Amino acid sequence: MAKKKLNSLEDLGGFVFSTNDDFELENETVEDTLVPKEQHLEAHFSNKGRGGKVVTVVKGFVGTEDDLKALGKLLKVKCGVGGSAKDGEIIIQGNYRDKIVQILEKEGYNVKRVGG
Repeated sequence: MAKKKLNSLEDLGGFVFSTNDDFELENETVEDTLVPKEQHLEAHFSNKGRGGKVVTVVKGFVGTEDDLKALGKLLKVKCGVGGSAKDGEIIIQGNYRDKIVQILEKEGYNVKRVGG
């Protein structure tokens, strides 16, 4: 059985080894969530990479993953559809751009409708 070729450090499992006695692991900083009036969100329409299915993508959220998911849940409930929230984006199934802009503005967010 052939061994898998290691092409990068990630192939080793993400371990870091240092001979430096003063080495300190850099901790990822957790971004605090900005208040809604300081957020600048964009509502995009997209159907690329989804088998022709239409979605509305909300981009530009600055904050924790939990707050992003909470905002995503609010939008999904208000629109009555499914979706997901991850990697700083909220994806809502269907073309609900105008409705999402209204909901976000009512919640105090600065939101811009982007595209067509």
